[in-house]
Amino acid sequence: MQKQGTITRWDATRAFGFIRSPDTTADVFFHVRDYRGAGAPREGLAVVYEEIHVGGKGPRAMAVQPVARAAAPEQSRPATAPPTRRASAAAKPPADRAQGLRRPRRPSSSSSSEPPAAAGAALIHLLMLGWAALLAWGVYGGRLPLWVLGAAAGVNLLTVLVYAIDKNAAQAGQRRTRESHLHLLSLAGGWPGAWFAQQWLRHKSRKQPFRAVYWATVGLHCAAVAAGAGGWRV
Repeated sequence: MQKQGTITRWDATRAFGFIRSPDTTADVFFHVRDYRGAGAPREGLAVVYEEIHVGGKGPRAMAVQPVARAAAPEQSRPATAPPTRRASAAAKPPADRAQGLRRPRRPSSSSSSEPPAAAGAALIHLLMLGWAALLAWGVYGGRLPLWVLGAAAGVNLLTVLVYAIDKNAAQAGQRRTRESHLHLLSLAGGWPGAWFAQQWLRHKSRKQPFRAVYWATVGLHCAAVAAGAGGWRV
């Protein structure tokens, strides 16, 4: 299936990159041998490509070529000249021209997507501050052992490392880390590191089923920390 998108990342050293398309939820991987352009690929270049899925490794682009080159054969075909703006306007009946003048402009959809993203970032930052404050309060009050602080830092560093390894495996087509293992790291307290890895590496940040389970692990872990720091007993 042919789609159109924009090259968002190109690694000239390793000869591969990624294409972002509004028709695909995840970034599409492509290799230099699948590129049909005259020059080297570059970030920001609009391209068309054939999307395939092989072995559950995510989408991959084949026959990638710049939009201008893909449209060139069609432009070379002889065709009648399009009517000028004045001629087309004169051909419309007066009622149609008046209706066109009164037609309201549709609001842009790009601006409406920014507030939810900003609200999600603000929420996660508030949760991180509250989580750190609960841990410090529990240790200060003697309700949590001191080693909990070191364990929290260690599990977050481990989570970022596991996300990075899984991202490299996805790009190289190698064996992936199970999503259940990533969720267990979040549930164990590595959810702040998981969030930063998702944003920094652009990995698992747009897959909605994964995101839903991730937020569930955040809620469960924060509830457990609140219970422990407050000295609650079940």
